[in-house]
Amino acid sequence: MPSWLPTAIRRIEADYQRSADTHLIPLPLPAFADADIDLYLKDESTHPTGSLKHRLARSLFLYALVNGFVREGTTIVEASSGSTAVSEASFARLLGLPFVAVMPRSTSPEKIAQIAFYGGRCHFVDHASEVYEAARALAAQAPGPGGGHYMDQFTNAERATDWRGNNNIADSMFQQMARERHPVPTWIVVGAGTGGTSATIGRYVRYRCHDTQVAVADPEGSVFGAYFRSGDATLTAPGSRIEGIGRPRVEPSFVRTLVDRMVEVPNLDSIAAMRVLSTLLGRKVGPSTGTNFVGMLALAQEMRAAGREGSILSLLCDAGERYLPTYHDAGWVAAQFGDCAAAQQRIQASLA
Repeated sequence: MPSWLPTAIRRIEADYQRSADTHLIPLPLPAFADADIDLYLKDESTHPTGSLKHRLARSLFLYALVNGFVREGTTIVEASSGSTAVSEASFARLLGLPFVAVMPRSTSPEKIAQIAFYGGRCHFVDHASEVYEAARALAAQAPGPGGGHYMDQFTNAERATDWRGNNNIADSMFQQMARERHPVPTWIVVGAGTGGTSATIGRYVRYRCHDTQVAVADPEGSVFGAYFRSGDATLTAPGSRIEGIGRPRVEPSFVRTLVDRMVEVPNLDSIAAMRVLSTLLGRKVGPSTGTNFVGMLALAQEMRAAGREGSILSLLCDAGERYLPTYHDAGWVAAQFGDCAAAQQRIQASLA
């Protein structure tokens, strides 16, 4: 075995050993406490690169290494304008590999700066639909003996993580819930960009025979809701405007048979819920966490109406500081989405 490969794997495993697990935050809400319904958020913003995608990037690199797709000097290419690119750039730097993120020109300067901080560079395309082919082409054209490798998070996310356990996010959730009042969640609510998280959790709860269902909170404009209902993988949609989740096309990693419920969330509700939750926690969260929160509240209200006790667990995907010039800027939101005051009042009233 070449000496570079075991060294690369040891470096990634050492990064994992240096990283503590993310916190599980109880979210006491008066509207549901009396009904014996407990809500929790797993805070993925505390990863070294600041988001849930740190787990995915680690898994994708290990998957590529053990399969022989990545060698010493290989240029890593990914189609991502968001948190996945930031996390992959960090792991590429850890292994001394070049990294290129393929993204639309409209990507925020903040994300571009984060990728550059980790030594990656950005390749821009005019439209989001062009990122896939551009990434494949760049990987094929990469010079040097190591060549290039397109990580392809949208295909490989569901297969790169060991869903049976091995410290994946589902395994961590259930270990942290073990001493809670309702240790086996009634629902786990996640968003879907690649579909990797919902696939890992869906497989895990079935393998472990847990009485837990998986719900995907899907933003307005995403194709996943329509695909879930129809099973037609050729469907397309305008695409989500909530950064990090939702897609205009059906991605291979989104496995609909592992999802029990889709909760389709209007954009104004996602942003309003982001604001309400930021106030409840005393710190800012991102818009995809707002989408998750809407899904949690919908399911909690359904459980309360049915007289059902239990727990609901979701993800705090990333910190809101990444979105200060955008989703947390009132003027930007008004120009892009309109007035979300009514949605915010409605969500606040539901928590009373």
